[in-house]
Amino acid sequence: MLVCLCALAWLTTGYAQPGDPGIPILVYHRFSDTPDDSMTVRVTTFEAQLRFLNEHGYHIVPLRDAVNALRDPAAKLPPKPVVVTVDDGHRSVYEKLLPIVLRDHFPVTLFIYPSAISNASYALTWEQLRSLKQTGWFDIQSHTYWHPNFNVERRHRSPADFRQFVHWQLNASRQRIESETGVHADMLAWPFGIHDEELAALAADDGYVAAFTLEARKANRQMPLLALPRFLMVDAYGPRALAHLLGDADTPPLSVARSAQ
Repeated sequence: MLVCLCALAWLTTGYAQPGDPGIPILVYHRFSDTPDDSMTVRVTTFEAQLRFLNEHGYHIVPLRDAVNALRDPAAKLPPKPVVVTVDDGHRSVYEKLLPIVLRDHFPVTLFIYPSAISNASYALTWEQLRSLKQTGWFDIQSHTYWHPNFNVERRHRSPADFRQFVHWQLNASRQRIESETGVHADMLAWPFGIHDEELAALAADDGYVAAFTLEARKANRQMPLLALPRFLMVDAYGPRALAHLLGDADTPPLSVARSAQ
């Protein structure tokens, strides 16, 4: 995975303020009652994480608000902000996550790739996505059109063809999402977390204002807006392991292995 260190003005967020603790952005994929695979988080684990966040003074904020705060030092967020995002548009968002969101009232940003929606058996439908948006708690953003591996595509294409391919993935995704749901789609989750300076420049050309990776650290104002990090959440992150991940000084550190017991 390449780290975008682009110095161009439209990719940077300005200077970090002294003592700025950063904003943790969490990324989930699937939810289930059982640990079906490495990307599935059990509902019981997720609810334990939510209880931890609530009991330790965290506030789940919309991703859009977090991005605005990273762009503008004058923008205000509540103490200890944290963001919840979910990639891929798995149907468990509707079946498992939605009831929890409606009960606890917290914002979620979904990054979806339209080729799967209403097509793949594992995926949400456009009707479900519209229903999620209508709750007021879900934002819907781009994960490209069909989740390609840009490293693989670059090896098999000429430079010009690769740039055209990336533009199509970014534009087709945004246009389909906007036409089906009515949202303004200008944020992007990089498939597999793959990103570099060329990809960031192409995303900026296509009107994306922020894009997100899978690097496990907090986002702050020193980082490029088109390469903001997120913590990949797995079922092993019980409350104490999550506290350690977030660097919460109020909770004693505990290994992921022990927290899963």
